[in-house]
Amino acid sequence: MAEVNQSMRRVGRTQLSVAHRSANLIAVAVPFVAFVGALALLWNRYVGWTDLAILFVMYVLTCVGITVGYHRMLTHRAFQTYRPIRWLFAVLGTMGVEGPAITWVADHRKHHAYSDEDGDPHSPHGHGDGVLAALKGLWHAHVGWLFRFEGRAEPRRYAPDLLKDRGLRVISALFVPLVGAGLAIPFALGWLLTGELAGGLTGLLWGGLVRIFLLHHMTWSINSVCHFFGRRRFATDDESRNVFWLAIPSMGEAWHHNHHAFPTSASHGLRWWEIDPSGLLIRAMERVGLAWNVVRVSPERQAQKVAAA
Repeated sequence: MAEVNQSMRRVGRTQLSVAHRSANLIAVAVPFVAFVGALALLWNRYVGWTDLAILFVMYVLTCVGITVGYHRMLTHRAFQTYRPIRWLFAVLGTMGVEGPAITWVADHRKHHAYSDEDGDPHSPHGHGDGVLAALKGLWHAHVGWLFRFEGRAEPRRYAPDLLKDRGLRVISALFVPLVGAGLAIPFALGWLLTGELAGGLTGLLWGGLVRIFLLHHMTWSINSVCHFFGRRRFATDDESRNVFWLAIPSMGEAWHHNHHAFPTSASHGLRWWEIDPSGLLIRAMERVGLAWNVVRVSPERQAQKVAAA
């Protein structure tokens, strides 16, 4: 009987793995195809300011859901806020189509536990020597890891605190409907603002699918580019890098070396010129009483890390 149960668990895991890979393939391929189609429309000038405005608004909202919600609030507990706001950030992050909140957090916490070592779900390092190995590593860190079941984090181990939050469990369980809402909203906005079905369809294209494509590759670039290229100044045990030209589109996440040096810091931009929109949003929330226990890194702690480098 024990052998039968063990065999059934292996079959169930295989089926889950196939379903997981298939879902990720759809999530990666469909926005890419839509992006190529959007470029063709852009070349023919079939895009209006309404489409671009919807794209911008939806990108900012869902990007903040990932950077402030999934990452700084849920993963690293860089600040605290009221439960409804906590859940709102989780919903916005879910509409970014990067996985349910609890799964995302578990994977990212495992990344920090084994950063650029064996066990890291998406490190570009450790794939061999030479140019081809480097390209293989970058591909794995950017998107290839999404198609591997092995190495993914177990939420019960890496996110037990989130599993205790019934609201977050419900939001994670509603991943597919919330992804649908993230597509329905730009369609509805396009239709309402233009008064035409065609406006709804182009709103869906730009504010839905193209937005998902851009947000995906921006987030994945933090895993790949920011662990391979860029600058370092702190003593860390990984290969994290700061990449200034990704800072604004990533809402501050590209100050990634700073983040690995001080993971719980609410701000990733630690110098005045390191623009960090997500950190600025958290600071604004704190000023109006919507955030508290905001984690900051003193200049003295930064200096100690620099001196140890």
